[in-house]
Amino acid sequence: MREPTRTEAIDLVGRADAEQELPEQMRADVRLLGGLLGQVLRESGSPGLYDDVERLRLATIAAYTDESPEAYARAAEIAESFTVERADEVARAFTVYFHLVNLAEEFQRVRVLRERDGRPDREDATDSVAAAFVRLAAEVGDDTALRRLQALRFHPVFTAHPTEARRRAVSTSIRRLAGLLREYDASLRGGADERRAGRRMLEEIDILWRTAPLRAEKPSPTDEVRAIMAVFDETLYTAVPHVYRRVDDALQGPAAGGRAPVVRPFVRLGTWVGGDRDGNPFVTAAVTKKAAAIASEHILRGLERTADTVARALTLSAETTPPSAELTALWQRLAAADEDGAADALKRAAAEPHKRVLMLLARRIAATRARDADLAYQDPADLLADLRVVQGSLVAAGAARQAYGGLQQLLWQVETFGFHLAELEVRQHSAVHEKVLAECEAGGTLSAQAEEVLEVFRAIAQIQKRYGPGAAGRYIVSFTRTAADLAAVHALARHAVGPSGRMPVLDVIPLFETFADLQAAPGVLAEIVQHPDFAARLEATGRRLEVMLGYSDSSKDVGPVAANLALYEAQAKIAAWAQDNAIALTLFHGRGGALGRGGGPANSAILAQPPHSVDGRFKLTEQGEVIFARYGDPAIAMRHIDQVAAATLLASAPSIENRNRAAAERYAEIAATMDTASRHRFFSLVKAPGFAPWFATVTPMEEIGLLALGSRPARRGLSVESLEDLRAIPWVFAWSQARINLAGWFGLGTALDAVGDEDLLRRAYEEWPLLRTVIDNVGMSLAKADQRIARRYLALGDRPDLADLVMAEMALTRGWVVRITGGGDLLANKPVLQRAVKMRDPYVDALSLLQLRALRALRTAPEGQDVQGWQRLLLLSVSGVAAGLQNTG
Repeated sequence: MREPTRTEAIDLVGRADAEQELPEQMRADVRLLGGLLGQVLRESGSPGLYDDVERLRLATIAAYTDESPEAYARAAEIAESFTVERADEVARAFTVYFHLVNLAEEFQRVRVLRERDGRPDREDATDSVAAAFVRLAAEVGDDTALRRLQALRFHPVFTAHPTEARRRAVSTSIRRLAGLLREYDASLRGGADERRAGRRMLEEIDILWRTAPLRAEKPSPTDEVRAIMAVFDETLYTAVPHVYRRVDDALQGPAAGGRAPVVRPFVRLGTWVGGDRDGNPFVTAAVTKKAAAIASEHILRGLERTADTVARALTLSAETTPPSAELTALWQRLAAADEDGAADALKRAAAEPHKRVLMLLARRIAATRARDADLAYQDPADLLADLRVVQGSLVAAGAARQAYGGLQQLLWQVETFGFHLAELEVRQHSAVHEKVLAECEAGGTLSAQAEEVLEVFRAIAQIQKRYGPGAAGRYIVSFTRTAADLAAVHALARHAVGPSGRMPVLDVIPLFETFADLQAAPGVLAEIVQHPDFAARLEATGRRLEVMLGYSDSSKDVGPVAANLALYEAQAKIAAWAQDNAIALTLFHGRGGALGRGGGPANSAILAQPPHSVDGRFKLTEQGEVIFARYGDPAIAMRHIDQVAAATLLASAPSIENRNRAAAERYAEIAATMDTASRHRFFSLVKAPGFAPWFATVTPMEEIGLLALGSRPARRGLSVESLEDLRAIPWVFAWSQARINLAGWFGLGTALDAVGDEDLLRRAYEEWPLLRTVIDNVGMSLAKADQRIARRYLALGDRPDLADLVMAEMALTRGWVVRITGGGDLLANKPVLQRAVKMRDPYVDALSLLQLRALRALRTAPEGQDVQGWQRLLLLSVSGVAAGLQNTG
């Protein structure tokens, strides 16, 4: 395939290649993909489209490097000159373009991971579990480090929060392109394989261009469940045991695979998809049961295939590998229960006893999926027991390599995923519980809402009976304010099952979200553990308790700076209370993808937590575009899991805990000053008269609600006259679309200014992990903002006082962050991230100019005028900007 000429390519890195110092391989990838896109636009776009895209592209690049008003005005003039139909096509072209550059960047990340895979000289203690173990062992000794490793738990929970702006068809096309790019990269330059891969990439980019970028309608909760299944099937089912294997290989060296692994499965998956009914009327008890059934179908099919694959490989004769007495007894039990299967196994593996048993175990897994009562397993523990009999027999016969090879992977998969794949968690608002419980206690006919709430508890009991107790049972109470909010769950469960019914096993989890609730959390917990139902469950679980913290609403409540400080303080107090009461605490972090919702690098955040707030257990929500970014590619998924688990293990190292404790004490006065100043500044904006309607005017907040992103409504009920009931997702999403990203940084500049001592703040940045994490995340958030674009959005509202307030705080925050982190610009201390942002910014500007035009047209259109074209352009630009910025909500 010939190299496209410069005039043919939409050159994604056409400006200042040397300045951005792109890796040569990545530069080649983006030029290749850009050239193919240029060819597609020439062939499949309308006449003149390619030239118009180029005009706007070159103008926004010029405006990015030339900050004069004239350069920016020229770019805006081009965007304004397009008809709505042409603007639609241009927006689609830039959106496809972002999908391709994101793909190239992801592929480069995979390259880098492969180059340093297993290279200790390229890893530090936070890069892998194995490296973290070595450092931990140096501090606490090998035995203690091993105990902590074997108790390690990383628990991501996938949610259906609507922040994935891409259609599933688009995501699938991109995944196919990723495979083709790998083929192209591995092929001989100039050879037939390279030409074939190039031709197929051109075909796939043409498909991507022709695929409608917007969903025609909102997905149902069941659609969301099936979309998440793709990540499990294509990545996590095999990636998770591979992580275990890599850790064990690193720790055991040449002996790995020839003796029992020292690592135990440390990943557990959770999901809210099909279980989260807080504000989503479309998630019913029937949906929850269906979600559990879909997940079980997927994992049981996977386990059946793996068991069959392992069986096919166990061609070990009885002569070389004699069966143990336990294996012979297991065979006899299995054969008696499954005569047809036993006859087939004897025919195919007459002298291979281990293979015969595995063949029948695979049939029992299939029977479990088919709900064949005669053969089905009742619980994954029963399957594990049978597999361990096979493993023990192999070890006794001297076949340790076979015992701890493929069979061990199957054991790890059963231990990690069970028969349910991911534990289905239910979430409901405390106010709903209060209302329904009052109905139940009053007697009489129950409302439809009350009947549905009670049916959920019956659904949990049915799920537990069918798939095992680990399949469901965690019940999250959002907006927990009192112990009564938690006790209500057990009371409702009793009403649901009746006096003679069997109660489902419930772990009731408080979710503290607002600033006031975070402060009240320790008192609520101290009260609720005295409740009989909670006390009984504590004893049954070895005094284990889970507490969820909400990042999103606390940030919307008091601003990002005060929220971060309040979250740290709440974690410290809850952890201290748990220590005093001999409770094994797991803090569940309700983090979003965007920085305004607690997003950002998870491993650095873990290492900044208060002492004993992690203790080898880390649980967090993963949502929307973050799920596919972190878990869509196997290599990246393994790296992410390894890094987060490493930080989780290392967080309990004495050096880390002592550092965090000392820093929190040393800089407590700074924290208090920053808290007060930032909250005052934040309130001066959000509590200003008329702020809510102004916010809806200067951002596409209302229009975002028209995007068919997810099944859940954007609001819990109120109008834009109030922000109290606006969900945190559109709050963050809208500010990011306006290129302001206010939810991620507003108030930090004032907070730092209130401290005032630059040398002190620089020292705090170096010594205080919490401040470092906050400032680094704000730097990332501000780098994705754009002052000139922001001013255009703010000008949509007739409130120069609020607009000036926002811009003044942005400039103040930017100045402080640059001075504290060093260098002449944002992200100067993170060159890879800075390069990625600078590479995208001019192209995001192009989409922002188109979005602004659409917004103005919609806001000024006379009554009765057809605005469908402008509305579509706006939604297209929203999708494109989300792809360019790589986060939404």
